[in-house]
Amino acid sequence: VIINVGGIKYKVPWTTLENCPLTRLGKLKSCNNYDEIMNICDDYDVSCNEFFFDRNPSAFRTIMTFLTAGKLRLLREMCALSFQEELVYWGIEEDHLEWCCKKRLRQKEEEAAEARLYEGEMVFSETTQCAFQDNSRLSLCMQKLRDMVENPHSGIPGKIFACISISFVAITAVSLCISTMPDVREEEDRGECSQKCYDIFVLETVCVAWFSFEFLLRSIQAENKCAFLKTPLNIIDILAILPFYISLIVDMASTKNSSKPSGGAGNKYLERVGLVLRFLRALRILYVMRLARHSLGLQTLGLTVRRCTREFGLLLLFLCVAMALFSPLVYLAESELGAKQEFTSVPTSYWWAVISMTTVGYGDMVPRSIPGQVVALSSILSGILLMAFPVTSIFHTFSRSYSELKEQQQRAASRQMR
Repeated sequence: VIINVGGIKYKVPWTTLENCPLTRLGKLKSCNNYDEIMNICDDYDVSCNEFFFDRNPSAFRTIMTFLTAGKLRLLREMCALSFQEELVYWGIEEDHLEWCCKKRLRQKEEEAAEARLYEGEMVFSETTQCAFQDNSRLSLCMQKLRDMVENPHSGIPGKIFACISISFVAITAVSLCISTMPDVREEEDRGECSQKCYDIFVLETVCVAWFSFEFLLRSIQAENKCAFLKTPLNIIDILAILPFYISLIVDMASTKNSSKPSGGAGNKYLERVGLVLRFLRALRILYVMRLARHSLGLQTLGLTVRRCTREFGLLLLFLCVAMALFSPLVYLAESELGAKQEFTSVPTSYWWAVISMTTVGYGDMVPRSIPGQVVALSSILSGILLMAFPVTSIFHTFSRSYSELKEQQQRAASRQMR
């Protein structure tokens, strides 16, 4: 049989096509008339028994290699998704691909799916803006508000809004650091409030007021309120803002209870309230995550973590297996042969194994005997090797995610300019 694909002819024996009866070429032998043949190919020459296919000849050359030799690989010079379309056309399953090519194809599919999702969101936002765009003052105000709070590249108002938000996040982080100073903590424990403590409270109140105002603006311009509340960054905003108001309510309630005479139970209640207040105030550090709205690096970090969950799982698995191996070894070496017994049990040796394999080495637990030091050297070298295995894949994923997000921002900026 003569098969002409894109002007390149291939002479193939029928016995080769019988090996893959479910493919498009395998169905040619079962055709009994001209109409059935034309349903499979694009044209047919009866005199030469030549079948014509208007497809990619480079991809078909790889498919012919698979039919003859049984090896199916992706072409380096061809898009993986286009080659996938060729496989679908010729009726060849993707499971026949080599594992490395299949991994590359899955990677391209994930990138294409994320790009389609991002483009769909952009098109949906543009279509909704066009659908509600009329000459009314309310619609014009909502459109300007949406551009200001969601797109810093929309103009000067969006850039100013983003700069103000970043400034308040930085001020909040600085005030949180100052509030943990020993003199401020001593005043808080005594129930006093100096001028410094009052200034920190006023500064925190102003910052939370701005964050609440910003969250209110974002919720106003959002058309789907349920989808808005399910967004990860908006959930972080809620978790960062609510502790301030909850701490105010708890502080007011504790002040009322402290004014009443109470015994030991009241003191325990006040201690618990103080612990809750300190915990809620520590949640203010979540304000730093708001920088992900305006930082391409933090967005890349989040996307990399989401894509590399398997690599991080492997890293954790390697660490746990090595920790379970070296902890009993160092315990036996130190408890049986060591001069000092710093390793009192195997569970306490887990901490030493973790900090040794990660090459941190706090020095709180140190093997003294020569067998213990040999075990320590083995754990350090194993930790370096085991942690280096998934790092290359994570680095490539980070680089690819950064390039994709940068291209998406550039396309969004150019679309906004148009």
